[in-house]
Amino acid sequence: MNPKFMELALQEALIALEENEVPIGTVIVKENKVLAKAHNQKEQKQDVTKHAEIIALQKASKKLKNWRLIDCDIYVTLLPCPMCASAIQQARIKNVYYALENTDSKYGEIVKQIFGKTNTNQNVNYQQVFFQDESLHLLQNFFQKKR
Repeated sequence: MNPKFMELALQEALIALEENEVPIGTVIVKENKVLAKAHNQKEQKQDVTKHAEIIALQKASKKLKNWRLIDCDIYVTLLPCPMCASAIQQARIKNVYYALENTDSKYGEIVKQIFGKTNTNQNVNYQQVFFQDESLHLLQNFFQKKR
């Protein structure tokens, strides 16, 4: 776990904010090297699957020429949604480090159940880490402007 990777994820979230997207950023790392960075692009691409995590998984898979991202870690500014959590587990990501937990407790419980399933793939370790305040500020700023 390295705070510099969460800083990179926050930089991606800032790019999303500038593009009028929900400010979520993601970085995928293997052996302390960045494989992929991404931010939300749902509005820009008009595609519900263009979450930061999905885009980063696609980029990392392309770079490694393998959909199995074994021994990779993902840093994300917000706990992934159930769609992204399932993709992260299917990709065999080892660790998820997130800055901010979603305020909907049911949402978080679903994601934690997905990460903990042992009958499909390995468990995914997940941990809330750095920059909660910064991530919260970006999201609050975004949604205040929308109101």
